[in-house]
Amino acid sequence: MEEKLIQRLESAVSRLEALSTGFRPAASTSGGADAQDAVLDPSVIAFGDLIDQYVGRLSSAAEIIGGQVLEVTKILQAAFAVQKELLSKLKHTQKPDLAGLAEFLKPLNEVITKATALTEGRRSDFFNHLKAAADSLSALAWIAYTGKDCGMSMPIAHVEESWQMAEFYSNKVLVEYRNKDPNHVEWAKALKELYLPGLRDYVKSFYPLGPVWSPTGKIIAPSKAPASVAPAAPPPPPASLFSPESSQASSSKPKEGMSAVFQQLSSGNVTAGLRKVTADMKTKNRTDKTGVVASGEKESRGASNVSSKAGPPKFELQMGRKWVVENQIEQKGLVIEDCDAKQSVYIYGCKNSVLQIQ
Repeated sequence: MEEKLIQRLESAVSRLEALSTGFRPAASTSGGADAQDAVLDPSVIAFGDLIDQYVGRLSSAAEIIGGQVLEVTKILQAAFAVQKELLSKLKHTQKPDLAGLAEFLKPLNEVITKATALTEGRRSDFFNHLKAAADSLSALAWIAYTGKDCGMSMPIAHVEESWQMAEFYSNKVLVEYRNKDPNHVEWAKALKELYLPGLRDYVKSFYPLGPVWSPTGKIIAPSKAPASVAPAAPPPPPASLFSPESSQASSSKPKEGMSAVFQQLSSGNVTAGLRKVTADMKTKNRTDKTGVVASGEKESRGASNVSSKAGPPKFELQMGRKWVVENQIEQKGLVIEDCDAKQSVYIYGCKNSVLQIQ
């Protein structure tokens, strides 16, 4: 504990010495002063300490393992370094619009794209390491939170939810190497502690309600790139967290199929094709007391009982976590697309129906 405290103090002294050495009073401008104030801001210094303590521990384990684990860890380290730069820019930048926010987050998105690329193509022996690190970087998108209507969870909740997605693969690393290699176990534990409690506690201390922009700072102007260049490379999965428009598009994709199902169910009476039980078909009015019921009558009676007792049909994603499929009758084309590993599926009261999970 004392060694870590000494290291943090030495790191802070080194930063102050570097600032004092590079200071030029005669040539300073208002922009330079703003930059220096941002570097000396407690939130920026604290984020540097976060990198030194948690990312440093993760990098130490990765150095021993080497290979692709070291490669993805270096990308993760670069992503945190980019976020530190963005935190410095926040202090002298006005709150941007959607286009400006995308431009502001572009450096971070580019680094995350590199991490995501490592998980694609031929499956690596260290796929779980790569996937855990790449998915965890979506937690850095907390800086994109602009308010309750932006389509994102609040910063603290966003960090926690993002780690839950990455923890699925991190736990696989722990299980695989628990009795084989302690270095991999240390790497997985260090990755978790980087976010919980590391990044979560940092956001809770300094930005619980989102990033704080400067009311008098400079305005971010989106780059004027040719329209044909944008679709050249498909965006990585975390990119949707940076762009409210893309997140809305991705989340609405499965709802289109559900809307079609609801429209089909609500277009008419679900039991329109069932036979009605007449008075002479009731047991108390039958002359034949043998108890034998024709198969057609049995099916009609069973279908009518199911229809009368069942509640309204449901096919929806609740709270972003739980798919609810209820009271679907004779539905052969039910499909859940883009089902995430952290989501669950609840099925109840369905009959003669087919559900595909893709």
